[in-house]
Amino acid sequence: MTHKWIDPKPLRSSGLGRGLLAGATLALSLGLASAAQAVELRFGHGGAEDTAYQLGAEKFKELVAEKSDGDIGVTILGNSVLGHETEMFEQQMAGALDLSIINPGLITDFSHTANVFSIPFMYRDVEHWRAVLDGEVGREIADKIEDETGVKVLAFFGGGKRQIVSTRPLESLDDLEGMKLRTNPTKPLITAWKALGTEPTVMAWKEIYTGLQLGVIDGLLNEAEWIERMRFHEVAPHIGLSEHDITVRLLTMSQMSWEGLDESQQQAVMEAAQQAASYARDVQLKQDAEALETLKQEGATLYPMDRERMMEIVAEPLQEVIDEMGLSELHQKILNAGQ
Repeated sequence: MTHKWIDPKPLRSSGLGRGLLAGATLALSLGLASAAQAVELRFGHGGAEDTAYQLGAEKFKELVAEKSDGDIGVTILGNSVLGHETEMFEQQMAGALDLSIINPGLITDFSHTANVFSIPFMYRDVEHWRAVLDGEVGREIADKIEDETGVKVLAFFGGGKRQIVSTRPLESLDDLEGMKLRTNPTKPLITAWKALGTEPTVMAWKEIYTGLQLGVIDGLLNEAEWIERMRFHEVAPHIGLSEHDITVRLLTMSQMSWEGLDESQQQAVMEAAQQAASYARDVQLKQDAEALETLKQEGATLYPMDRERMMEIVAEPLQEVIDEMGLSELHQKILNAGQ
């Protein structure tokens, strides 16, 4: 965050008459009082120009300028030009970056609470997901992450429904047996997918396409938008509609940057963040639905999955892990939200 100001030194040494200098100094002093309030925020993210990340960031920029009467400007730096999301989060912890959009699964080394978003089968539907993010439990999670990391969670982006991408048909849950499934290396995910008969496998993101081609893995978990972007359906054309998760992304702000704002600026930032996040979630949900239709048109086969049965199978082993991680109370609050 940078503050704009004017250096008065050249005026003092410019040879102006004493009266003119006094007038100029008074005008300058008055100008400094308002100029010192002008704020420019740097907003980094990892999305391309047509993603909900970028569109949400642009909406935030527009809203915060409007709500602050032009007092707060935003410079958007997308496409990971400032580094990976974990690196950007560390920059925020150090006060070197103002704003970013972060996958909570990437910051569990800094925030134990962020692990809660790695638990599959938490949301009944989109309405329940919205109730969690916009309600009391969402604010509680945001506050806990802030306490653990020193980075403020302003609001929640997200909206991609996660599915199973497979090189083999998925006619029934029996087809998951023995599947080498690429998953994120989080305990709740690994436990749940083991219970469903798969063999959870860790693999770098950039190696997935080749891994599917060579049979190193049989499938992965992903949202329709990224299946289409990465062309995974070219080598794994079978998509099981498990909808075992709806993505959550954190709109974050460095605590140092937040504390550098006055009360009215903080209010403008918070209101703009929440409205921009709601807009970005709508964009993501729309893009997700459109991408799923595109996948179908491009030859992918979509398989309805018995989600209720999947939840029954994973319930007991998953609850054991949730208890072990000390996330039971928070998890239960999420399950009860909106009821």
